Amino acid sequence: MAVRRPVAWIVALVLFVEALGVAALNWFLGIVVDRQDMSLAGLDPDMMSLSSKIGGVVFGLYFALCGLVALLVALRNRPPAGLGRVLLISVAVVHGLLGAVTWGLVGPEAFLFVIVVLGLVVLLLMTYDVREEPAPGQPGDGKGDGDGSPVSPPPAPTTP
Repeated sequence: MAVRRPVAWIVALVLFVEALGVAALNWFLGIVVDRQDMSLAGLDPDMMSLSSKIGGVVFGLYFALCGLVALLVALRNRPPAGLGRVLLISVAVVHGLLGAVTWGLVGPEAFLFVIVVLGLVVLLLMTYDVREEPAPGQPGDGKGDGDGSPVSPPPAPTTP
């Protein structure tokens, strides 16, 4: 019987919450820029507002997709493979980069949150990567045929 690991459920929940938070924050910043109607170094305020909203939606969807991968890992109780594994590795890298920037721009609390999410994603990748060993005496353990009898040694080499 496979061991259930709750880390996948936690990662999925955290990434879904983060997806909503990032999308909402960027949408709010887009509204703030739109209402101020100020130019930054000659940039069009409407374009800055629109790009903030689009960026929020794109990053929100990205984090939600990574949360979906973590949810599928939790439901299937199998390690992520293929594109799902690449997405989880990429979200770990993104959180590492966000952690590097967050300390200076936002503060230690936000840094701590980002690093905790990074640790959870890495824990998810590492815990599901472990191959479970069969119990001694079970078929496939390499120490017998399941009935407790030892494995016979290979035949001795012969010289011509």
